[in-house]
Amino acid sequence: MEKLTHFDEQGKAKMVDVTEKDITKRVARAFGKIQVSPETLKIIGEGKIGKGDVLGVARIAGIMGSKKTSDLIPMCHPLLINGCKIEFNINRENNEIEIYSEVKVSGKTGVEMEALTAVSITALTIYDMCKAVDKGMIIKDIHLLEKIGGKSGHFLYDNNTKIK
Repeated sequence: MEKLTHFDEQGKAKMVDVTEKDITKRVARAFGKIQVSPETLKIIGEGKIGKGDVLGVARIAGIMGSKKTSDLIPMCHPLLINGCKIEFNINRENNEIEIYSEVKVSGKTGVEMEALTAVSITALTIYDMCKAVDKGMIIKDIHLLEKIGGKSGHFLYDNNTKIK
């Protein structure tokens, strides 16, 4: 396992210096979901939530969140996001809205945190817009699906890997 990069020799937090790194194409994809009641899923699908188009607003919030990641996560570098995409899959069997993000950048550092933030903010926005009718929603399973580019290479999530 590699050493943690956000601490100096004395154990103090620091921002990683990327001055000497090359600018390369980097892509990250993340996933998460929000479980809602069957009634809430029906109301979202019918467009009857009083605050508006839930998935449309959540998509915009997720994209905006990806661009604000460095404002939220202390050691993240501000990045000029080249592209961010949010997609949904409605899983009616489990009453879940699955959220997928993809973030792209040409830069000196990766966009994993931006992809994860996009999913998180998207799910939180769905919660906010629907909380008047369903306070029991559960946001879960947020994780990195894939990372492409950079010195550490390609990462692809293997759901057979158990975190200990």
